[in-house]
This record gives sequence, C-alpha cells and structure tokens, in this order.
Amino acid sequence: MKLILASNSPRRYDLLKNAGYNFTVIPSTSEEKADKSLPPDKYTEILAYDKAYSVYANNLDAVVIGADTVVYYNGEYLGKAENEVVAKNTLKKLSNNTHLVTTGYAIISENKTITGSVTTTVTFNNLSNEDIDNYVKSNLWVGKAGAYGIQDGFFLVKNINGDYDNVVGLPISVIDKILKENYEK
Repeated sequence: MKLILASNSPRRYDLLKNAGYNFTVIPSTSEEKADKSLPPDKYTEILAYDKAYSVYANNLDAVVIGADTVVYYNGEYLGKAENEVVAKNTLKKLSNNTHLVTTGYAIISENKTITGSVTTTVTFNNLSNEDIDNYVKSNLWVGKAGAYGIQDGFFLVKNINGDYDNVVGLPISVIDKILKENYEK
C-alpha cells in the first residue's frame, strides 16, 4: 500500500511513524472553506476530506490520510493564533475552563472513502498571567489550534477525558484500526 499523509504537521507525522507506518508526506494545498456554523465533528470532517482529496486527486494509486484539528470553546472555534496577543487571549479564555478538541479524519483510496471524527474533552488548570506569558514566550503555541500543545510539557492541562493522541493532532488508534481493517500495512 502506498500511504500518503496530507499534512505538514510534525505531530501527525510522529504519531503515524510511531505506529509503524511507512508513508510519504504531501501537504494539502486546499483552502479551509467549511461552514463554521457546523458542529465540530462535521466541520473537521469536511476540512479533513478536502485536504485528503486535494492530495488524492494527484495520487490515485495511493491511500491518503487527511486530518484537521480544532479547539471548540463556548460556541467558538479557537484556531491557530496569528500572534502573541491572540495566543495570550486564547489561553486566558481556556484557563480554568473545559473545551473540546475534535480531530476530523478522511482516508481516501480508489475503492473507499472513510471519514469520521474523535472528540476529547480537555480541562485547563487555572493559569496565572505569568504561566501564560512563559508559555507564549516559549513559542510552542505557534501553528497549534487553541494556541497550545498538550505534549509541550507546560502546566496547562488539568485533565482530559478521551484520546490523548487526538489532542496532539491525530487519533492514531482509530486511524490504525481503519488502516488494518481496510488496507495492508
């Protein structure tokens, strides 16, 4: 099986590699055009499908995996922060609160398209301004939905309910099961 990850995310790369897969990375060039009035599961599935399909269209002999992760809090999508001010404001919103992290996935091949999503509930610690400033200064928030990475080693997250790898960016246990049941490793 020729497997392609339609993502530039180093976190998704590591999760798929650590699961034992050999694959090529071809980042998607699709624009994120889903309707933000949709619930997180549908929203992320559409974005993941668009990403996977944009790569699959030029690689018809492959199995292509696309994914998109969002942080959803209080009816709002908290995307990747454009700058430090936005990152700080995002982290202040999440401080001492619970939010959802949803990753939509799409696996496209010649014979089959499988889409779905996984949602994990994440509760943040009560972060001081100093905690937030230190994390933002680390630049670990750059390029991450919700302006944080659960794997970054900072004292941000109090508790999670669900799939840890999903919060990192790819529900690898679900992806692994689908690939094993539908494709050769």
